[in-house]
Amino acid sequence: MGDLPHCPRHPDRVALVSCQRCGRPTCAECQRPAAVGVQCVDCVKAHQKQSRSLVTAFGGRAVHGRPMVTISLIAICVVVWVGQQLNDKVTTDLFYVPVLSGEDPWRFITAAFVHSPRSIFHLLFNMYALWIVGQYLEPMLGRARMLALYLISAFGGSVGYELLASTPNSPTDYPTGWVTPTVGASGAVFGLFVAVVVLNRHLGLQSGPMIGLIVINAVIGFVVPDIAWQAHLGGAVTGGLCAGAVTLLGRSRAQWQWLAFAGIVVLLVALAVIRFETVHLPMG
Repeated sequence: MGDLPHCPRHPDRVALVSCQRCGRPTCAECQRPAAVGVQCVDCVKAHQKQSRSLVTAFGGRAVHGRPMVTISLIAICVVVWVGQQLNDKVTTDLFYVPVLSGEDPWRFITAAFVHSPRSIFHLLFNMYALWIVGQYLEPMLGRARMLALYLISAFGGSVGYELLASTPNSPTDYPTGWVTPTVGASGAVFGLFVAVVVLNRHLGLQSGPMIGLIVINAVIGFVVPDIAWQAHLGGAVTGGLCAGAVTLLGRSRAQWQWLAFAGIVVLLVALAVIRFETVHLPMG
């Protein structure tokens, strides 16, 4: 028995099978099936740890399988829309309207999760667009950066609407954009659209179809009534800034990307505050 190989993890057990990766003997309890032969539990753990540390071309943690952030965002929007059907207060509590920017600042973000309660097509169109672009971007950026890009672009969409909203000049000059609510994920989605173009350009990939989609939707925003093109523009600019920061800093300075994201948020907050404080509504 002394000449027989023993398992390093269980010295009292004879191990007649060797790990295909490290070559050490491994007992039945420590064996794990591999594509060819078996591996020891230590090699399997080391491989899993190495796999978790893999990063994308832009420094995010590499993910495999379903785009869970994209799916989660879609699920939240669907649940909120169902809630809108059950209670009108869901819509009124979450939509964005510039006049309430100082009183209810959360609306800058929550508006991206609310859609027109009168038409399911508003929800379906935005969710389809989010699904298409999200499952492309999420593996490229990683889940954390994908979520940050969506939320910051949503914020930028609302800020864009606030900055470009028309204001009343007299007590009878209503309604104007300043008191008109807006809802929808389109501002955030436009940010994702532009991010795809910026990131693809950095990687040397073509973005013709995406550019065409952006142009078509931009034209629709100006032609079709009751579409907040200002939010589309704000989201697009914000998404472009975020993607530009990611490409500029790259994988070697990935941690600095979060500081750049924070700087963009601070800029958006400053613009929103300045715009709100400089608008003086006429009193009747």
